[in-house]
Amino acid sequence: MRLLEGQVALVTGAGGGIGRGIAVRFAEQGAAAVVVHCRTAVTAAEEVADRVRESGARAVVLRADLTSEDACRELVREAHAWGGGLTALVNSAGAQPVRELPGMTAAEWREVVDTNLTSAFACTQAAAEVMGHGGSVTHIASIEAHGPAAGHAHYCASKAALVMHARSAALEYGPRGIRVNSVSPGLIDREGLARDWPEGVERWHAKAPLGRLGRPEDIGDACVFLASPLASWVTGQDLVVDGGVSARPTW
Repeated sequence: MRLLEGQVALVTGAGGGIGRGIAVRFAEQGAAAVVVHCRTAVTAAEEVADRVRESGARAVVLRADLTSEDACRELVREAHAWGGGLTALVNSAGAQPVRELPGMTAAEWREVVDTNLTSAFACTQAAAEVMGHGGSVTHIASIEAHGPAAGHAHYCASKAALVMHARSAALEYGPRGIRVNSVSPGLIDREGLARDWPEGVERWHAKAPLGRLGRPEDIGDACVFLASPLASWVTGQDLVVDGGVSARPTW
């Protein structure tokens, strides 16, 4: 199946991890063109773009600091012009530093909120302006939007706000045929994760009903669905993709 035949997509934060999985899956599912955004990881983003091309789609790497509203808007305009008409936006760019709340500064708080939340606000607003009637926007939130983690107060708050922003945007952009949803991933594997955080990986394996970590492609599949005609009547929803770990009782 090629669920995204002819679509033009912009994936922010696509230089690696979840963003890479989304960009490649879009190409594999028939997207005509994929814009691979990065902030600094140009080499990694070019590798992603190569994989997109190998899957049959056009690709370009665009750099932007999405903590700047003007940069968000310019990125969307460039993506729209290069691709010949933007049809899908995935707001995947994000930051997840660990910082205990009692010692957190307002500047540290703003850096995470601007990267994770304000960028999605600005990119979504700009995308809706160029999409005309119809299109899809997907925010990458987190299961931490639904349950806090120590040292992640700024991250959790920004991801919870992303879920509500998607619902609000779905309400206001729905009359224009633009669907807005969010995806909340669980723990996604990366190179060296088991070595760097063995106790966390072990706990996840023990708690997740499906018994494994997520893969970037798992999130890519969810985003493909939400951008596809299969989800033509789905908007304002948060799709949790966590191997079932959130189904565990907390008592």
